[in-house]
Amino acid sequence: MFANRLTFNRTYFYLAVLLFLIEVYIAVFVKDQFIRPFGGDVLVVILIYCFVRAFWKINTNIAALSVFIFACTVEGLQYFNLIDRLGWRQYPLLVIIIGTTFSWEDIFAYALGTAIVLVGESLNLKFSRRKD
Repeated sequence: MFANRLTFNRTYFYLAVLLFLIEVYIAVFVKDQFIRPFGGDVLVVILIYCFVRAFWKINTNIAALSVFIFACTVEGLQYFNLIDRLGWRQYPLLVIIIGTTFSWEDIFAYALGTAIVLVGESLNLKFSRRKD
C-alpha cells in the first residue's frame, strides 16, 4: 500500500533540512518568550510536513492534517504528563521530543503552521499552473 507511494522529493527534503537547522538555531541561541516557544512550534509542523512529503507521495491536505493531528497528540501526551508517568524524566532527548508542559498556545501554533502549509501549497499550485 505505502510502497508505491515511496518517492524522494529533493525540494521538500532540502526544506526539511533547512527548517531543522533553523529549529536547532532557535533552540540553542534564541532565549525569548515568543520566537522560541511559539515560532518553534509553528515551524516544527512545517518541518514534519516537509519531511513527510520528501519521502511519500501523499495528498497535501491529508499530509497536513495528519501532521497536525500528530502534533496535537504529542501535546495531549504532555497534558497527561507522560514523561513523569513513565519515569522518563532522566532522558533529556525524550523530554525535548515529547515535552512536559501542555499549552493551548502550542495547539494554536500547530494550527497556524498547518494553515501556512496549506496556503503555501495552494499558492504554489496556482503559480505552477500559470507557468504551463
